[in-house]
Amino acid sequence: MTPHAPMTPSSPRHVVVVGAGIVGTATAIWLRRFGADVTLIDRDPPGQGASFGNAGVLAAGAVVPVTTPGLWKKALPMLLRRDSPLFLRWGHLPKLAPFLTRYMSHATDADVREAAAALAPLTSDSAEQHLALTEGLTARRHVVPGEYLHAYADRAAFDADGYAWGLKAEYGFGAEEVLTGGAVQEAEPSLGDSVGCLAIQKHHGHITDPGAYVAALARDFEAMGGRVMRAGVKAITVEHAKFTHLETDAGPVPCDRAVIACGAHSAPLLQGLGLTLPLETERGYHLHFKGGSGGPSRPVMVAAGAFVATPMETGVRCAGVLEFGGLDRGPSRAPLAMLRRLSARAFPGLAAPEVEEWMGHRPALPDSLPVIGEVGQSGVHAALGHHHVGLTAGPRTGRLVAAEIMGKRENLDLTPYSPARFS
Repeated sequence: MTPHAPMTPSSPRHVVVVGAGIVGTATAIWLRRFGADVTLIDRDPPGQGASFGNAGVLAAGAVVPVTTPGLWKKALPMLLRRDSPLFLRWGHLPKLAPFLTRYMSHATDADVREAAAALAPLTSDSAEQHLALTEGLTARRHVVPGEYLHAYADRAAFDADGYAWGLKAEYGFGAEEVLTGGAVQEAEPSLGDSVGCLAIQKHHGHITDPGAYVAALARDFEAMGGRVMRAGVKAITVEHAKFTHLETDAGPVPCDRAVIACGAHSAPLLQGLGLTLPLETERGYHLHFKGGSGGPSRPVMVAAGAFVATPMETGVRCAGVLEFGGLDRGPSRAPLAMLRRLSARAFPGLAAPEVEEWMGHRPALPDSLPVIGEVGQSGVHAALGHHHVGLTAGPRTGRLVAAEIMGKRENLDLTPYSPARFS
């Protein structure tokens, strides 16, 4: 195992990380390496929630937020189309409206470029960050650097995405190859004839089983001397603007610093510090073709449904969709039906003895940027709100938060991600 640095007199004696997904677990590992005494707390086993069900792609070039210019004109027609990747539980609309108003206000070229400039440092070296995180750890076997394919109906459909591709190219992640005609199926034989154009990005990668990966990271963390605790955190106890301990359903947990990294469930905890986050859930779905065959050899983004098909250890996963529906409602049938239709169209040979369905919650903030950093001078640090790039940016975020807590120098200004922008 990778050795961790010795404690120094100025180091926090005990740091508690709340949330055992990829962001929280990565934070806990880096804190341990930097010399902190660390406890990782979650009500569920490590690697559940959004970290369990994501598409598994290390999307280094994912610098373009959903809120591209003109989205407000496209949103309603998308909601009414049967095979659109955008869904809304209409009963959630009254509660969603304030968030949606702020979210759509960022659908401008200036705001998109500002978001891209802030996202790039978190995503652009994702595979390298995962390799650094897993150096000397058993979880390393799940990390596979490689290409990322984007499948379109034809060249015109690819060209229609020119705004996003142009912005990606500015950060070094344009399409390195664009194939059409028979060259598409030569490059990726699993694709059907509904795909007539294929854009290829290099320097990406994927995780072969996201849930198992994060669970393995947690076991590695324990082998490094960290503690994993199963408990629900109910509140942050604050005295004189400084927190003193966490209230859990297993009793109080005193600590010197805390990190809140429980994704879409984080907002109520931070309200106790006077921080009211406009945090929503972008509900995502997947179909996991267990033991499936006939799927892609590399991750493929199918543009027609904005979902990703990824080869994994236990089969093929088709994951994506953006549904606004809140934290409390169960899964909708329409997104899963859409995934079935469009995955069969893109990969006509894909078959499996069992297909698992899943729905989970991506944490979303209206400016499409995460919250990373200390809340005021409370001693509580936030690490949440990564929208669609939680797995991609998790290791980098974890290292940034751990460095901030332990007084290590990182060559990145955290101002764009500051909690203070919502104070």
